[in-house]
Amino acid sequence: MIYSPPLIEARLVRRHKRFLADVELPDGSLLRAHCPNTGAMTGCSEPGSRVWLMDSGNERRKYRHTLELVASGEYLVCVNTARANQVVAAAIEDGLMPPLAGYASLRREPAIPGGKGRFDLKLSDPAKGQCYLELKSLTLGLADGYGAFPDAPSVRALKHVEELRRVRSELQCRAVLMFCVMHGGVRIATTADAIQPAYGEQVRQAIAEGVEVHAWRCLPSPRALIVDGPLPFVGTLMK
Repeated sequence: MIYSPPLIEARLVRRHKRFLADVELPDGSLLRAHCPNTGAMTGCSEPGSRVWLMDSGNERRKYRHTLELVASGEYLVCVNTARANQVVAAAIEDGLMPPLAGYASLRREPAIPGGKGRFDLKLSDPAKGQCYLELKSLTLGLADGYGAFPDAPSVRALKHVEELRRVRSELQCRAVLMFCVMHGGVRIATTADAIQPAYGEQVRQAIAEGVEVHAWRCLPSPRALIVDGPLPFVGTLMK
């Protein structure tokens, strides 16, 4: 996915009220941008960090700029969680994700069958059947190349794993949880058991019941988000 228009570089002054980010532009002027991330953004919200913004050009928006990238140490991180759905859907349609290839149709935000809410994607094919897919944007970098999800306790994320388990059991169809790794320094994905133990337990139980778990890295740059390839997922971080 190529950013258009090109992103604007700035410096982070502070992130506040969860959905707002104050930044300083190269000319010294201050700007308030929308921060599309409900998590803690651990390691991605340090004042003074280099950041990149998308200008929507929409004067009717209260905050026309959106925070897209943050430099965390030597690596870039895409903190706009909406990008995971866009990039993965496009990659599937372009045949760049072999484990999810070969389906005749792709539907975004399908209703959870027999439940409340929505999954991120549904793949359908007369021969292959149905596949429900839930995506999670992984931005938390740990030591030694590990990255973990979630970076803050999330009732919604827990519910999605429970629903994947139920759909897999009741419908006997394919159910997939994918961690879209948006951190350039992460080489191995896992669950953040120290932050939300129940989530890790649910994911491991889901795997035992036939839910597939994949991790796929999308390398962020100020020019584009590039689908890089699969990463290993480990169910428990042994340190």
